[in-house]
Amino acid sequence: MAKPRRIKARPVSKPTQTSQALPRTVPAAAPPRPSPQPEAPRPAVTRAGYADAVALYEQGVAALQAHEYSRASTLLRSVLSGYPEEKELHERARLYLNVCERQVASRAAIPKSPEERIFAATVAFNAGDYDEALTHLRAATRDAPDHDHALYMLAAVLALREEPDEAVPALLRAIELNPENRAMARHDPDVESLRQHESVRAALEAVPPPKPERRKPSRRAR
Repeated sequence: MAKPRRIKARPVSKPTQTSQALPRTVPAAAPPRPSPQPEAPRPAVTRAGYADAVALYEQGVAALQAHEYSRASTLLRSVLSGYPEEKELHERARLYLNVCERQVASRAAIPKSPEERIFAATVAFNAGDYDEALTHLRAATRDAPDHDHALYMLAAVLALREEPDEAVPALLRAIELNPENRAMARHDPDVESLRQHESVRAALEAVPPPKPERRKPSRRAR
């Protein structure tokens, strides 16, 4: 009988360097990233300030459309100086302010009426000539003692000249005659020194009565 063949076991080949061995341990999962905190809401003071700035801007545009260039100039300058954070309003306010200043400069040559004197005072005020502005405003308030804008500008000039004894009554009277001057005086840096007086603070903190709503006329059926 033939002898059975012995089958030699083949040596097991070692894995080459290029072969990738499976990792023995599974790496731990990375910890989840913390979700970003929600942005804090804007404070109510900012929203209220924005509303006041828009109100002054709209009043300035309305005064410009009514050809009250001096008043429009004061209102628009109040938006620029009293609300430095409202950049979008600043661009439009400057545009209308340039229109106002051109109109004021053309009308302030020989002031005669109270309005013309206020125009001349605005030109002098913007140029920093408070003495000339004061001369025109005194004449304007003498001829028109209840002109609220003339009184407001008079208060601003006197405040910058550090004459609060005369400035405070003028500002209070201007607010009494026209409650819209209250919002302007709250942020106007020209009258900042007057806001430390108790009577002025009380006038600025007072809430004006709501304006009566206009009833629309009823339409009759045809």
